[in-house]
Order: sequence, then structure tokens, then C-alpha cells
Amino acid sequence: MPEPYDDGAIAGTGAGGAMDLAASEATTLERTPGGPQGTGPAEKPRSLWSDAWRDLRRNPVFIISGLVILFLVVISLWPSLIADGNPLQCDLAKAQEGSQPGHPFGYNGQGCDVYTRTVYGARTSVTVGVCTTVGVALFGSFVGGLAGFFGGGWDALLSRVTDIFFGIPVVLGGLVFLSVVTSSTVWPVIGFMILLGWPQIARIARGSVITAKQNDYVQAARALGASNSRMLLRHITPNAVAPVIVVATIALGTYIALEATLSYLGVGLKPPTVSWGIDISSASQYIRNAPHMLLWPAGALALTVLAFIMLGDAVRDALDPKLR
Repeated sequence: MPEPYDDGAIAGTGAGGAMDLAASEATTLERTPGGPQGTGPAEKPRSLWSDAWRDLRRNPVFIISGLVILFLVVISLWPSLIADGNPLQCDLAKAQEGSQPGHPFGYNGQGCDVYTRTVYGARTSVTVGVCTTVGVALFGSFVGGLAGFFGGGWDALLSRVTDIFFGIPVVLGGLVFLSVVTSSTVWPVIGFMILLGWPQIARIARGSVITAKQNDYVQAARALGASNSRMLLRHITPNAVAPVIVVATIALGTYIALEATLSYLGVGLKPPTVSWGIDISSASQYIRNAPHMLLWPAGALALTVLAFIMLGDAVRDALDPKLR
């Protein structure tokens, strides 16, 4: 009769257990200065996560991109800190005028302050990017994790469903799906991007779970009577989530760019919502006479996407053992 399941009976199990075990094998035990060999206290081995955080703090790319993203989050929550105007307040008499005192970015074709609209547009882009990334990561990880853990018929069924969604062009799907939506809020756009964005995360999660469940600590937990849910939540998920975090972080910038693309094409966000994509679309016809209308929202969009991609690259370098 098998022994009752006990987490403590498995060497290196638990949240981050496999990573702690790998770190302990690679770490040389340090002794106290002057003490006899073998008698000093050993330094506690670091896990992959602690090593990754140490590397991130020393990476200038992570610091720069993190500061840019922090600034974007702050102005998204409190745009009035740096812009005290109303993005919807316009004066046609000032349409297409350039930079003026108190209005450094000039005015757009409707006489609205470009600076104020650029600041308030960050709220929309960050909201769409974060909400889409969270939804895609949760749903994709759930589907991919189940397919990778149970295998067999479940894996075949979920993999074929994933392939179907992979075959739908994102921009074309947006033109078809969002063209019938009349809401001017961000939620239809977020829902559409989650609908077509989860297969990538699902495929990454599936492969990561298949790799993790073959490790010895998972087999030991299974032999000691651990349930499927316990193995998934306590042993597999903490050791398979790193690739999902990396891909999701990089994809966040892609989702922001996708929202701007759909809004530019007229099927994404719609006025009176303030969006960089809407402003870029309305400014494209005035690019010769008033290039400042296009320059500032397009520059803010490019900087935001670049910051999230740089952050994702830094996280990937820190979490990927092959790059150490």
C-alpha cells in the first residue's frame, strides 16, 4: 500500500523546487571566514527566479524600459499630472496650427490640443495592452496546460482547435469581426485580440508543461499519490510558467500596436475614445501641411511598443538558462 503523499518527501519539489535543485547543484557552498572546512554555515542556494531578478537589476535595458513603462502607467492612471486640458475640447479656429506657448505639440485638424490627446491616449493603449495580455496568458495557459498534462485525445483535440485559430489572419479577422461592432469602448477590441491571441501562448504552455511533467520530482509526486490538480498547481505550473511570462511580456507591445492598426483602419476604437491609432488615422491626410499632427502620437506609440519589447527581451535573457 503506497505511503500517503507528502511534499516534504520529494527532494526539490514545491514551487520552484526543480529550479532550487538545479541552483543548489551549481552553487559552491561558502564557509565562514577562518572557520575549519565543513563547519561553517552554507549559503542558501538561489532559485532561478532570484537569479533572474539579480540579473535584471544589473541590466540597463531592463532599467530603461522599466522606467519608461512606469512613466506610461503613471500618466495612464493620472494624466492630469502633466496635462491639465480636456482632450475633447477643440477650437476649429486653431485647426492645424503648430506649436504655441502652453501647447507644445500644436493642434490637430479639429483644433484639439495634440499634447493633451497624446497624453490621454496612453491610458487607452496601456489598458488594451495589459488587459489583452492578462486574458491571453490566462486562457492560453489553461488550454495549453491541459493539453500538455493529459495528452492523448485531449492534446489532439485542443491542438487542432489551436491550429484553426492560428489559420485566421489577425487583421482580416479584425476587419470582419469588429466591423459589425458599434460600441466605442475598448472591450470589443480586447475581446477580439484575446480570441485570436491565445493560441500562441497555448502552444508555448503546452510544450513547457510536457517538459516539466517528465522531471523526476513530478514522477515522485505521482508515485506518492499526488492528485492531478496538486501536481499541476504545486509542481508543474511554477516550473513551466517562465516561457509564458517571456512571450506574454513581448506580446504586450504587439497588442498595443495591433489596437492602433485596427483603429487606424477604422474598425478598432471609435471616437470619442482618445486613441493614438485614431489620431494617426485622422492626421495621415494632413501629413504634408501639418506633420506635427502625425509625429507626436506615432512617436508615442513607437516608444511604448519599443519599451515593452525591450522589457520582454530583458526578461527572456534573465529567465532562459541557455543564455547564461
